[in-house]
Amino acid sequence: MTDKIKPQRKTGVAHFFAAASYSFMGFQRLLQESAFRQETFAALAGLIALPLLGVELPRVLGFLILMLMLMAVEALNTALEEIVDHLSPEWSQFAKNAKDLGSFAVACLIGANALYLLWALFL
Repeated sequence: MTDKIKPQRKTGVAHFFAAASYSFMGFQRLLQESAFRQETFAALAGLIALPLLGVELPRVLGFLILMLMLMAVEALNTALEEIVDHLSPEWSQFAKNAKDLGSFAVACLIGANALYLLWALFL
């Protein structure tokens, strides 16, 4: 294993552009996950369908906020899985528990999105 030198921390405007670059790299990594691609498709489909179904703009924006939250939790779940796979390449109960908890967090937000859609469409 080779030692890598930690890059010097950027400040000011350079920090802003570096952070944007890191976020874009995270987005590119998430695109490799089928769950994230499915959630992105659902978000785009909802953003097209809801206005066509006559749903008011504030409710469409609520849907968008919940979908962005889902994508954020999906990103955190993927990061958790990456760390767990690195720390525990073999099967372990701690790794299973950590991954199951991350999956549960995603499932909770999918449920919140489903309930919100029912409310937005029918109430």
